[in-house]
Amino acid sequence: MSNHNTTKGWTWIIGGTSGMGLNTAKRLLAKGRDVVVVGSSQASADKARQTLLDGATTGQLRAIGADLSTNQGRQALLDAIDAFEGPISGLVNAVGVFAPKPFLDHTPEDYDKYHDLNRATFFATQRIAQAMVKAGIAGSVVNIGSMWAHQAVKATPSSAYSMAKAGLHSLTQHLAMELGEHGIRVNAVAPAVVVTPIYGAFIEPGQIEATLTDAFDAFHPIGRVGRPQDIASVVEFLLAPETSWVTGAIWNVDGGVMAGRN
Repeated sequence: MSNHNTTKGWTWIIGGTSGMGLNTAKRLLAKGRDVVVVGSSQASADKARQTLLDGATTGQLRAIGADLSTNQGRQALLDAIDAFEGPISGLVNAVGVFAPKPFLDHTPEDYDKYHDLNRATFFATQRIAQAMVKAGIAGSVVNIGSMWAHQAVKATPSSAYSMAKAGLHSLTQHLAMELGEHGIRVNAVAPAVVVTPIYGAFIEPGQIEATLTDAFDAFHPIGRVGRPQDIASVVEFLLAPETSWVTGAIWNVDGGVMAGRN
């Protein structure tokens, strides 16, 4: 039997101001969980905060802006974690960018976009895990990975993105091994095509829904693309005590794509 403290604490959602992260925050707040959302700017964090407060919210909410594509922003996030007062029991790493580009055309700047975020994820997770260990809290970490870490899709060439997400899947398994003795669980979800603002890098934002449903509904055996709430519900489950014996797992939340494609 674990001797670790399971006292309810705050859940940090890095990339919590849109898409899957925002929907996860909504679900947690509605059930009385205390949440910190981190966005790419204070403006985006404040906007998400207002959106969340306009919904069903019984938990406490804080919003932080940090541009994780820069050294200054990454350090600002670490400083915010270090200065945070209150127990931290959960972490969701939901930050991401997605801009398909042929391998032969990739530039160092394209590559850095993805791996700068992995750097931020790595060290923010380290700081939060250190805080959990110091407080003796049996916490849960959930990483948002990707189907593209498992499979290449020629229609969406994404070598650097997939390399970064495969690294996140590997980190999930390594941290599950290393942090298990402290009562900390680490899992990941691997979505396929989900209607989120992440596609705004190459699809007109107002056309994301129509473009993805027209092009990718039939790609998924279940017959439709995903929605942020499809992923958020599984993330919420992995954060909860009901999954206290689940760690090091990569959950395919993908409409059946890894089973086979139409």
